[in-house]
Amino acid sequence: MVENLPIRRNTAILAATMAVYLAVLQLGAAVLSLTFVLVTGFRALLGLGPAIYLAAAALSALPAGRAMDRFGRVPVIAIGFLLGSAGCALTALGTHWKTAFAVIPGFVLIGVSGAVTLLIRTAAGDMYPPERRARGISLVLFGAVFGAVFGPAVFGPLFSGKEVAASTLTVPWLAAAGLSLVACALVLTVRPDTKVIAERISARRPTDEPPSAAAPLKEIVRRPGVLPAMLAAIASFAVMVSVMNLTGYVVVDHHHHHQDSVFPIIGAHVLGMYALVLVVGRLIDRIGRGPSLGGGLLVMAVSCVGLMWFEGVPMTAVLLFGLGLGWNLSFVAATAQLADATQPAERGKLLGLNDLLAGLTGASLALIGGVALNVLGVAALAIGATILALAPAIFLTRLRPAAKPAA
Repeated sequence: MVENLPIRRNTAILAATMAVYLAVLQLGAAVLSLTFVLVTGFRALLGLGPAIYLAAAALSALPAGRAMDRFGRVPVIAIGFLLGSAGCALTALGTHWKTAFAVIPGFVLIGVSGAVTLLIRTAAGDMYPPERRARGISLVLFGAVFGAVFGPAVFGPLFSGKEVAASTLTVPWLAAAGLSLVACALVLTVRPDTKVIAERISARRPTDEPPSAAAPLKEIVRRPGVLPAMLAAIASFAVMVSVMNLTGYVVVDHHHHHQDSVFPIIGAHVLGMYALVLVVGRLIDRIGRGPSLGGGLLVMAVSCVGLMWFEGVPMTAVLLFGLGLGWNLSFVAATAQLADATQPAERGKLLGLNDLLAGLTGASLALIGGVALNVLGVAALAIGATILALAPAIFLTRLRPAAKPAA
């Protein structure tokens, strides 16, 4: 019986896992660019650090999604956290020895872990029926709100009053390695695997058609509503991660604030991504996926263009909060719509494909944005990100995609 399954307990555990690991992701967002520049000395390629992370995450997403469909969600997520811990430890060694031969593999492993972490939303979508799926996903993502507070509380004091140097980053990266192990331990307590719950929910739903085998990806992406949802997810994720990962460098190098000023800004961004997620989930279920997809991108565009005019820490934090809020609206709606369009045995690979494309786009934007930032300044980064969010938003607000729920 579905009613007897520990859905609330699993939801709480996954939310707690998000809270712990979001602290690690905040460190990456704050200092990936800075770590790469301080270790290698290549200022012109400041976007390469985030690009390595994002490319590794992208290339890992589809294999991780397929593995989730075959072996279950929990083992894949746990292995991802173990790899993330190893990556953070390698990065710490690289900053201590000031060698790219440790930092770059570390970034790759952290990227693999980031891909798996993002796929936690697959597990969240598994446990709720289509009419409550966006709300269920939002309940798990809400755990990240606590991570937004936890991250600055852990890492802020480690940077306070210290000079900007590679050696300053060693202890924070070691702390991140420990937090990754905590996240791994938490996710291993999820029982039963959420894929099992999804299969039981699917079996109990009335349908006129017998259960079918998992379809190939080329067939799944042609289902109603899938391509618009993927367009919104790719655009929102790519713009969000590229701007987020370059903001730390902007604040320190272009606006001349101290390194510890980055963490309140990134914390505000994470709050924007997740603080209102419970409201957003209900809103998406009420107004529909289509208006939410384009509306979120419009909010992101407004936030990005504001980076041209404000340099202070408080206003930058407000703009990054708006960037996160817009991503939240668009990305949760896209995830819910993609989950609606798939059976449990198809869900992981479709979301993995989506994350592959989104991550590669984000990696490209981070690399190009880093060059533009170094050569042309903050305005070039702000205008480019605004256009990339606004163009698909205009297209998507005219659509009303409706995928037939599969489970």
